[in-house]
Amino acid sequence: MQKHRKRKQYKKISIAAVTLGIVGIPTAAIACWDTQETGTTRASERQSAPASPSAPSPVASIQNQAAPVATPTGTPEPTGQPTQDPQTAQPSTAATQPPRETQSAKPAPAPARPKPPVTSKPPSPPTAAPSGPAAEVVALVNKERAKAGCSALTVNDKLTAAALNHSKDMAAHSNMSHTGSDGSDPGARITRAGYAWMTYGENVAYGYSTPEQVMIGWMNSPGHRENILNCAFKEIGVGLAQPNSYWTQDFGAAR
Repeated sequence: MQKHRKRKQYKKISIAAVTLGIVGIPTAAIACWDTQETGTTRASERQSAPASPSAPSPVASIQNQAAPVATPTGTPEPTGQPTQDPQTAQPSTAATQPPRETQSAKPAPAPARPKPPVTSKPPSPPTAAPSGPAAEVVALVNKERAKAGCSALTVNDKLTAAALNHSKDMAAHSNMSHTGSDGSDPGARITRAGYAWMTYGENVAYGYSTPEQVMIGWMNSPGHRENILNCAFKEIGVGLAQPNSYWTQDFGAAR
């Protein structure tokens, strides 16, 4: 027997399961959807420290001054006239050139301070891509969303963990439900997996052996279809557990 369930939740108001017939097989569908208004806005502020003033460059002082030049006076030759005591010649000293004005070299421009390298946040480690049936379901979901004009969903590892754990829980207890064996609802399980959601949705089903079959079942159910084609959702996680092929889709948009 193939079944899928949907429960639609608006502000924690439940709507009963709907029984549908697909290819003559009775099915029960449950989908749930919820939103949360946080009103919280986070802002990051980056402040750059002002550059410290450059130290003044030393000024090279250049001074030029000429040394005094002395002009010797020769002794007069004696003549035939009576000898007289020669007068001592006063040395004549050439006028000393006044010192040139001190010239100061223009200060050399201070070297530009190197700018600190711009550091960027290290890239987040890539989320492991789903494989097998889960990856096929994601591809089929995004194909349907493209037809409706919605952006493709990105696989989120936390939503994947929540979906897989719920599928395992349903398989272990042979019970298809949005309520876990511990009484948890989808929002509690997604939060417990570490996903801070602004809105979420969940589809569950069992008994469908292939991704194509379970997607046909979900797309033929209005509640499941609404979740799959909800353009507000940005991320997805898909889980499948045996026996009896218990499927879970968890959708979300993070805060």
